[in-house]
Amino acid sequence: MNTTWRTCLAAAACLVAAVGAQAQAQDFPSKPIRIVMGFPAGGPLDQHARLLSDKLQAELGQPIVMDYKPGAGGTLGAQEVMKAAPDGHTLMIANTGVMVINPALYPKLPYQTLRDFTPIARTAMQPLALLVSNNTPVKTLPEFISYAKAHPGKVNFGSAGNGGISHLVPEMFKSATGIQMVHIPYKGSAPAFTDLMGGQVQFMAESIPQAAAYHKQGKVRALAVTSRERNPALPEIPTAIESGLKGFEVVGFYGFLAPAGTPKPVVDRLSQAFQKVMENPELRERMVSQGANPDFMGSETFAKFLAAEMPRWADAVKASGTKMD
Repeated sequence: MNTTWRTCLAAAACLVAAVGAQAQAQDFPSKPIRIVMGFPAGGPLDQHARLLSDKLQAELGQPIVMDYKPGAGGTLGAQEVMKAAPDGHTLMIANTGVMVINPALYPKLPYQTLRDFTPIARTAMQPLALLVSNNTPVKTLPEFISYAKAHPGKVNFGSAGNGGISHLVPEMFKSATGIQMVHIPYKGSAPAFTDLMGGQVQFMAESIPQAAAYHKQGKVRALAVTSRERNPALPEIPTAIESGLKGFEVVGFYGFLAPAGTPKPVVDRLSQAFQKVMENPELRERMVSQGANPDFMGSETFAKFLAAEMPRWADAVKASGTKMD
């Protein structure tokens, strides 16, 4: 077969594939869309997915079905989606841990975020509050940094567990300020908060609104938030950047992904549907009340965002010395 025929056959194959993908996109969605959740029902990520799913269902014209596959820090759910048909009818909702922390935390992780998934949309950002116990003699973040430097190794910080965002954000804070703190991991944020309120630990980084609720009740003291702008739930609390930590913006995020190989027209259809849903004012207000700031990114921008975030969190995991089997 000469070169001309090979070229023609290759061009024909590409044309057939393009026509097939376009036809698939025009027919999409043709059945209910399954959203796989790698965590138990009832948590913040589940609340977020359910909040979006009602309006997404109306936008796409097909039922949205939640499918819970909890376990291994979201890994079981990710594997389920990774193996699904790449036709847009199976999506994963994921948080910072699943997308960018787990790849650095688990040496034998069965998936790679940007290899095995196609980003569809980032839907929310989740800032954290930097908190101290009431018996810690500081009122501002600069005062806390000075206090920690004056008491090296004698300040403890609590977290919801090894390798989670409430562990790694303080590690980033330590690197940014040069202070020393001792990590005390707990089995969840509730017991960590109990010891923060009791003064057994002096510092925590926790997502809003839980942190805001305890601060407003006077049980702990919020010093700063980790977003670039102040948070509506704590409008009087400055950002870490305002407090002198230049460039210190560290936030969790939620997003939706599809299996790798999902046709671009289908990805675009899904991404546009999420964008339309995210424009709803009532939905945005309810997201804020749940502690998630509406912050849409389309597929390509979200992919670039993830590529930039992964090495940043990998550095934090390395600094923490944490590895999970």
